[in-house]
Amino acid sequence: MRRDLRSWFAPATILLAGLTIGAGGEPSAVEKAIEGIRPGAILDHIKVLSSDDFEGRGPGTPGEQKTIDYLTDQLRKMGLKPGNPDGTYVQNVPLVGFRATHVEGTILTRGGPLVLKFPEDFVAVSRREANRVEVNGSDLVFVGHGVVAPEYDWDDYKGLDVRGKTLLMLVNDPPVPDPKDPSRLDDSVFKGRAMTYYGRWTYKYEIASEKGAAAVLLIHQTGPAGYPFEVVRGSWSRENFDIPQAPAPGEGNGRVAVEAWITEQKARSILRASGQNLDDLMKAAARRDFRPVPLDETARFEMTLTHRVVQSKNVLGRVEGSDPSRKDEVVVYTAHWDHLGRDPERSGDQIFNGAADNASGVAAVLEIAHAFTRIKPAPKRSLLFLFVTAEEQGLLGAKYYASHPLYPLEKTVADINLDVINLWGPTREILSIGMGQTDLDDRLVAIAGRRGRTVSPDASPEKGYYYRSDHFEFAKVGVPAMDPKGGRNYVGKSADFGQKKQDDYTANDYHKPTDEVKPDWDLSGAAEDLKLLVELGYQVAEEPALPAWKPGSEFQARREAMMKAAKP
Repeated sequence: MRRDLRSWFAPATILLAGLTIGAGGEPSAVEKAIEGIRPGAILDHIKVLSSDDFEGRGPGTPGEQKTIDYLTDQLRKMGLKPGNPDGTYVQNVPLVGFRATHVEGTILTRGGPLVLKFPEDFVAVSRREANRVEVNGSDLVFVGHGVVAPEYDWDDYKGLDVRGKTLLMLVNDPPVPDPKDPSRLDDSVFKGRAMTYYGRWTYKYEIASEKGAAAVLLIHQTGPAGYPFEVVRGSWSRENFDIPQAPAPGEGNGRVAVEAWITEQKARSILRASGQNLDDLMKAAARRDFRPVPLDETARFEMTLTHRVVQSKNVLGRVEGSDPSRKDEVVVYTAHWDHLGRDPERSGDQIFNGAADNASGVAAVLEIAHAFTRIKPAPKRSLLFLFVTAEEQGLLGAKYYASHPLYPLEKTVADINLDVINLWGPTREILSIGMGQTDLDDRLVAIAGRRGRTVSPDASPEKGYYYRSDHFEFAKVGVPAMDPKGGRNYVGKSADFGQKKQDDYTANDYHKPTDEVKPDWDLSGAAEDLKLLVELGYQVAEEPALPAWKPGSEFQARREAMMKAAKP
């Protein structure tokens, strides 16, 4: 292994040295360009985008238009070409907004009705484009983690017909103990601690829809979910969005009628009423031989909804490649411009400013774009800077682009996504969420090493961050994608400083009106991170070799099939 690493790093080091030193020992064009990245410029963008004047950047609001205007103006001033081949800086993204104006939920148990209070006990939406959704007398079944994964010989349904039923299920992957050490998880099943897509709440609703279920109740637990119930309540009890879908005959648009989260406390009450214990069921659900547990209860849901059609927008700018034979290939940088908007029903501060999430990522991509405009000549491949809408609603802007690409996906060589950057100073390392998925990580390791830094994997892989931001929509269609984050090992700070800051943000600011610019922010570390990412993008845009998924990645086969289909 050591010999293999040396053989890879040797040519990489030669290339990277060329990025730094030009003819006569002078700094190269790339080095000069990245030295122009300034913490103050990043902060200025964040302050504008997260100001109250932008009203939380909600899709379909005046805040969206102000955001679109700001981004297009900045791209134009920097000298980027319009990213849309039609000569504009935008891609229209049709959305349908839906909001539940009335929600009722009741579980009929042997001891009588158990009322679910909205939004205290549960939150629910329906993605069916109907003004009224009703589920009556639906048998309740506990289906473990609700996973069907043939590659792991795993099926939580075991052939049970769940059509018309309400499914109670756990988030995350089944936590299968290592048979050699029960204190650890088995790395050969669902990647051990690292969450797979089977653990994401989006998958749970998708598989339930495929099986014809009427409703899904996901049991919220802060640890596995990665955030407190307040976050779900704040997002799901307001207007939500989806991409319009053609209705399936007799099945709405093919989705379960009710998609819901329920508090752990209320789930325990439901199970007790049926003579079951959640702790025992969780242990059973971690076994391959788990079988669904029908509960002697039925569910009733009633929802009244309003809908509106919204024409939202992705924003795009482009630096055209200098090589005529490669400029039709693109390296993409992404960041979502949207946040949660304004909630007029709140008392006090009503604006979800989203300074960290994700005005910071947008500011970072703007600065990266600006750096590339200073590199002369431009890299051989083109660079696309894509600011997507409705990430907070389920990665919708990225999903729409991936299904309606403006540049062929087989010629889209990589996506580098920025979603919440380092806000608290220099770090010794940078993180790569989902590290090991692509060889982009190897390139970043070499680049960081040259600057005296390291690259570390996500410290909490069980929370499934790789499946929770816009790069995932590129990965799903086969484009090698990475999600770099700020490190946790801060220079001159205590060993636990970074984790404490992250935990404090998650508990007190994530998806709350308090996500605003803070006096203690220090973006000098973010500027250093962006220098690495500019070098990475430049290298990918220059080298003949294309980035690739690593063997064993769940996305490798998709890229191979795409490239095979694209061959003449």
